[in-house]
Amino acid sequence: MTSSGNAQPKVGFIGLGNMGRYMAGHILATGCELHIHSRTQSRALPLIEAGAIWHDHPGAVAAVSDVLITIVGYPADVEAIYLGADGIVDRARPGTVLIDMTTSSPALAVRIADAASKRGIAALDAPVSGGDIGARDAKLAVMVGGDETAFDQVLPLLQAIGSNIVRMGAAGTGQHTKMANQIAIASTMVAVAESVTYANRAGLNPDLVLEVIGTGAASSFLLNGLGRKMIREDFAAGFFVHHFAKDMKIALDEAARMGLDLPGLALAHALYDKLMEGGFGEEGTQALCRVYYMLHLDSHVTRAPPT
Repeated sequence: MTSSGNAQPKVGFIGLGNMGRYMAGHILATGCELHIHSRTQSRALPLIEAGAIWHDHPGAVAAVSDVLITIVGYPADVEAIYLGADGIVDRARPGTVLIDMTTSSPALAVRIADAASKRGIAALDAPVSGGDIGARDAKLAVMVGGDETAFDQVLPLLQAIGSNIVRMGAAGTGQHTKMANQIAIASTMVAVAESVTYANRAGLNPDLVLEVIGTGAASSFLLNGLGRKMIREDFAAGFFVHHFAKDMKIALDEAARMGLDLPGLALAHALYDKLMEGGFGEEGTQALCRVYYMLHLDSHVTRAPPT
């Protein structure tokens, strides 16, 4: 995994949001020459000050990178930067390894891998789980689909970002695994919100409730971490509501394509849609409890945040 005459590869990184900014920082800390792009250049300033090289277009990053990592918002964004004219696949050099860490469509991941392969480029789909805290602490779970040789080549870089990195199979399997992850989270978030709402309505001290049930069979990061944020009405985004709603829609579409009926996922998606309609799309996924407060009109947190 080296470029000619260099001990370290030139790495490109596109997308410097809540998670990407930390992930790119970990890559820079390995000593690699880091080339970056983001829709909002101000997000890149700390990395530029630390030595990263800014480019004005994703294709320009691809043209100079041995390995290129992307983590952007929506499948439409992924398609545009990878398959658009003068985009990543057009500009990347043969031998480059492309790694898309966006949660996106499995079918799109296969299309990108096929288009890249025709140009002598490897493309991996490698969505992550762990949110902004996992990104900050380099403890993300990374689920990878694509060529095994390319995976082995970039594994040292992925180990700078995550602590649990698994190749799931061919192109698209990383995204399918992330859908399974999001499906598990979706119904669990409904359960946590309902548990906190019930505890409040019963007149219990919800912190004490979580102290007890958080060490039993119900124990989970979502209950012990995001459940406590619900209690504190701390709705700052580690993972945005609108991104989670997008993920659930992808999962529902894939389930329909496979002939699966997933009522838990459908319910969670409907509740998060209600949250979006209330103006809370920029908050964290723990804001789901607002929906239950809206239903019962018993909390000030039913009000939309100021714009």
